[in-house]
Amino acid sequence: MAVLVDQNTRLMVQGIGTEGANHMRRSIAYGTNVVAAIHPRRGGEQQDGVDIYTTVDEAVRKTGANVTIIFVPAPFAADAILEAAAAKVPLIVCITEGIPVLDMVMVKKTLAGGPSTLIGPNCPGVISPGTKTRVGIMPGDVFLPGKVGVVSRSGTLVYEVVAQLTDEGIGQSTCIGVGGDPIIGTTQIEAVRLLNEDPETNAIVMVGEIGGSAEQEAARYIKDHVKKPVVAFIAGATAPEGRRMGHAGAIISGEDGKAENKKAALRAAGAYVSDSPAEIGSTMKRALKERGLL
Repeated sequence: MAVLVDQNTRLMVQGIGTEGANHMRRSIAYGTNVVAAIHPRRGGEQQDGVDIYTTVDEAVRKTGANVTIIFVPAPFAADAILEAAAAKVPLIVCITEGIPVLDMVMVKKTLAGGPSTLIGPNCPGVISPGTKTRVGIMPGDVFLPGKVGVVSRSGTLVYEVVAQLTDEGIGQSTCIGVGGDPIIGTTQIEAVRLLNEDPETNAIVMVGEIGGSAEQEAARYIKDHVKKPVVAFIAGATAPEGRRMGHAGAIISGEDGKAENKKAALRAAGAYVSDSPAEIGSTMKRALKERGLL
């Protein structure tokens, strides 16, 4: 079983420019059911056999699209998210990086309590290997169907973690890149909750970063609710205070933002904390063996 995306996904691509078209082709090749693309000036055309529509509302009505992925430039990406939400698309995945913070404040407020779930922005997307469903920019060839879920603020580290798991013969159920911006839709704690409630996910890898308190919040949930083994890694441990790293959200501005405090919270919650990104796969293998799951 998968969370967020599966064999029932009917994917729409908002922003069918060069990058949108490239990743649409890769998703189709992976096995994803892509039913529509959006471009305001190309309605009625096709791209790689996929019909292009002028608006999201029209595409949803005519194709039954239930997931959208957004490749719209940052100044217009918030409007693209809101257009999808207005059409009541259940899952919105926004790849775009650098959306203005005030735009995301408005998006977050508008989506609150509504029918749409947002992943991102500034994220690699979601992939469920067992259902051949790829909604994002992840390289599909490193994934292996299985029962370990992955949650990460870092897109690149999703690929690294998955490659290690696959090399160890450990498959993945669903991998979720939540995004590295200061304001995102689905948070780490919400993604961990989804995987914890999935009966076909036996273990979870959570990759965090310095900055903010998202990992401590996830640690509290793990301590109170998660019986599955959780392997955690915190990126940016050697960054000096006040230094902004690759993600806008990865800046230490208080005790909660420090890597050592995040690690301590996760260890106290019972997670297996890996101090090196190169040891995440082997740490998960050990955790599964100790729990009798491998």
